[in-house]
Amino acid sequence: MTDAIDHTAEARAAEWLAALESALQEGDIARATALFGPQCFWRDLLSFTWSIVTAEGHDAIAALLADGLQAAVPAGFRLEPGSARAEGSAVEAWFRFETQLATHRGHLRLRDGKGWTLFTAMLDLKGHEEREGDTREAGVEHGAVRGRASWLEEEQAREATLGTTEQPYCLIIGGGQGGMTLAARLKRLGVPALVIDRNPRPGDAWRMRYRSLCLHDPVHATHLPYIPFPAHWPMFTPKDKMGDWIEAYAKVMELDIWNSTTAQAAEYDAGAGEWRVALERNGSPVTLRPKHLVIATGMSGAPSIPGYPGAEDFGGTQCHSSAYRSGKAFAGKDCVVIGSNNSAHDICAELWECGARVTMLQRSSTLVVRSDSQIRNFPGKLYSEAAQRAGITTEQADFIAASRPYATLPALHKPVYDRIRAEDAGFYARLEKAGFMLDFGEDETGLSLKYLRRGSGYYIDVGASDLVASGAIGLRSGVAVRRILTDGVELDDGSALPADLIVYATGYEPMESWIAQLVSPAVAQKVGPVWGLGSNTRRDPGPWAGELRNMWKPTRQEALWLQGGNLQQARFYSRYLALQIKARMEGLPTPVHDPKVFAPVA
Repeated sequence: MTDAIDHTAEARAAEWLAALESALQEGDIARATALFGPQCFWRDLLSFTWSIVTAEGHDAIAALLADGLQAAVPAGFRLEPGSARAEGSAVEAWFRFETQLATHRGHLRLRDGKGWTLFTAMLDLKGHEEREGDTREAGVEHGAVRGRASWLEEEQAREATLGTTEQPYCLIIGGGQGGMTLAARLKRLGVPALVIDRNPRPGDAWRMRYRSLCLHDPVHATHLPYIPFPAHWPMFTPKDKMGDWIEAYAKVMELDIWNSTTAQAAEYDAGAGEWRVALERNGSPVTLRPKHLVIATGMSGAPSIPGYPGAEDFGGTQCHSSAYRSGKAFAGKDCVVIGSNNSAHDICAELWECGARVTMLQRSSTLVVRSDSQIRNFPGKLYSEAAQRAGITTEQADFIAASRPYATLPALHKPVYDRIRAEDAGFYARLEKAGFMLDFGEDETGLSLKYLRRGSGYYIDVGASDLVASGAIGLRSGVAVRRILTDGVELDDGSALPADLIVYATGYEPMESWIAQLVSPAVAQKVGPVWGLGSNTRRDPGPWAGELRNMWKPTRQEALWLQGGNLQQARFYSRYLALQIKARMEGLPTPVHDPKVFAPVA
């Protein structure tokens, strides 16, 4: 790309942005929407909606502005220097702007001079920015002060009053990456927050998983906010190493955590504007009264275990994949793993490594992508050493990924996965020859939306697929479990698999099951489905929402929030959940745009 093309792109982007600013400042919604092309998207993270919303099409964009423009008062739109670039008639650029309450960052993509995608995201609340650099705390008052308490003494005194004379403004249930990243963001914003976790130590949410678990995402995508992994950190992090890192992170970030604590029940008192949450801490009852409650236990609910007839009479060991730890006790024994997702493959491989005879029972087709192929083709362009050398930091990669509306991903990713299928044709042929049922998503676009759909099965291959293809891991597919025998599993074709161990890698209940259990079924119904885009595919029924439902944004239950997702999502979206809670603590107006469901843009 030449400098002349860059300058041309900058001029075209600046002209469009100036026209948008003029229309917005004059409150001319019709003129603003006319700047967009026939296929158009506006993805907003709090800036105009105080929510996470993608408006698809002119009508939805007009509705977004009708709700949020008057309160936002946007101004000061300006391109980020050097960010504009062009490819043919397409132009894209990053920009900054302000509203009366906050500073923001945005991104635009133009096609033939018209808006195709617009992304707006809040950065900081004016007057309530995170304290850093020149505004960092002094840490000590110099001089002689009689009776001065040390930092440690102050921390101990604060910890002693937390939950008794002092209540947390926000209570976070769950000490995995979701709870820790949100607590760190809130800490930096000066919001008193408490994390509770049922495990004995911070990081145990990772340590308590099966022995061989490693992250399947590369290190560049899995940093935590504020404290990135050191440069020598391995590409794929073992689960115990991740647990140690989270424990150290919690200590360094000075997060308030109650371990060995479970939430028993929660009820919202609308009159008092607070929750009453009954806990059990180290065996003793405690009641907290936070203003906000965050469920950060992941994107799913309780383990889903099929109620197969005869399971109560099984003579061996059976457990859900979430409770599986190690295959060392099953060397030379028969093991059946029911399921074919990531956990199923990893557990089968671990059992094989331990010397067990293991069979995978595949109940439905599964998307499989080799890890090396995934990284080489996508998203390695954003999260990789090459991206880092090109100046694409983790934060910038997160913003780039967020700037693309979910509805645009299938068309963007399909050529990538078509290429992967061609490159790895021999690999897929071997799997199919072994009887493995493959799919590439119902729309043939691979993982573009599959991870975002509820209950979708996939596997990022890190070695188990070769064991399946070679027969080292046994495979039964196209059959279902009829009943559990005292010494095995009977299938619906009349055959039986001997088993000393049965592992149910059968997924989890929807996340709203936690809400029903903790608060009430009525509140769970009020909140509605959690996770999923409403893609109208298997296990993710419509209508299309354009965003992950109820995640990181206001739910229909006042002061109840949900935080989940992988490490990348927890890192990025914790920022926006924290900003929403901080705004409410400061009494700032937060008019929420709760869009009607619009038909997706074709």
